[in-house]
Amino acid sequence: MRTMFYVILRLRTIDGFESYGSFNLGDDREFAYSTFSQLKGRELPQETDMLHMDLMETKEGLPVNLKIVSCTAEEIAANVKCITREMFKLLNMGSK
Repeated sequence: MRTMFYVILRLRTIDGFESYGSFNLGDDREFAYSTFSQLKGRELPQETDMLHMDLMETKEGLPVNLKIVSCTAEEIAANVKCITREMFKLLNMGSK
């Protein structure tokens, strides 16, 4: 099975964190980590945080959480723009 990387957007609810979106980053580990490292937010989430973005890996069919960044709504917006820009470059220009 191929290893795949993706980012999940999570929102705190009364029942815990629920995912509400995701971005497929492909199978290139270096690209996934490089893109995720550009995201805005705190790397050490706190209990009061409402929004997370999680870097995930699917390994042998199972999801593995690699990194988490806690974000504000404004940071989520900037991060979506960043991921979109990096994916555009990868898919259209072949650069990372």
